[in-house]
Amino acid sequence: MNKINYQKELDNLISNLKEGQVPSLLLHSCCAPCSSYCIEYLSQFFNVTVFYYNPNIYPDEEYYHRVKEQQRFIKEFPTKHPVDFIEGDYDKNSFYQIAKGLEHEPEKGMRCHKCYDLRLRRTALVAKEKGFDFFTTTLTISPMKDSQVLNEIGLSIAKELGVNWLPSDFKKKEGYKRSTEISREYDMYRQDYCGCVYSYNERQLFKAQNMED
Repeated sequence: MNKINYQKELDNLISNLKEGQVPSLLLHSCCAPCSSYCIEYLSQFFNVTVFYYNPNIYPDEEYYHRVKEQQRFIKEFPTKHPVDFIEGDYDKNSFYQIAKGLEHEPEKGMRCHKCYDLRLRRTALVAKEKGFDFFTTTLTISPMKDSQVLNEIGLSIAKELGVNWLPSDFKKKEGYKRSTEISREYDMYRQDYCGCVYSYNERQLFKAQNMED
């Protein structure tokens, strides 16, 4: 099965915007560092509202740290069009319900796919409720995330709910590299694990094993 170049699809969509047209976009964000390049790029063409919905984050203090860092970055970063912020519910039980039975899945496995669906579905519902023209996610910027899977999930939810999905692969065009540059420039907190308790435990185990070596 041939992979689709979702970044090219985004570029084509942007190039076809009419002069003076600035659609509204609800951008799901996993964290401030990942959002940095996405906001820089997208805010040139869209009225962006960052939607911080990540009930998977563990522990609580990590969640609130990431929220504050996201808000700080939006406040300090200059953009062509204003960027707004919405914080979703920190409903941790919703994540543990979808993760049940998948606790031992590896990173990028079915548990992650269920987590993507959880967060993108809530983003789509908010986008529909508030009348956004598009919704998408910053998750495709990460080299550790499968952009094909993310876009397939986003497109499926969009079709089901009647909302427009904005295709992306933000790691392309050196997007991930640019995000690390902006993160350093703004002295951002960069976590060393994806966010959930399972990725946290994997990271701690990896650190312990390396210390032993």
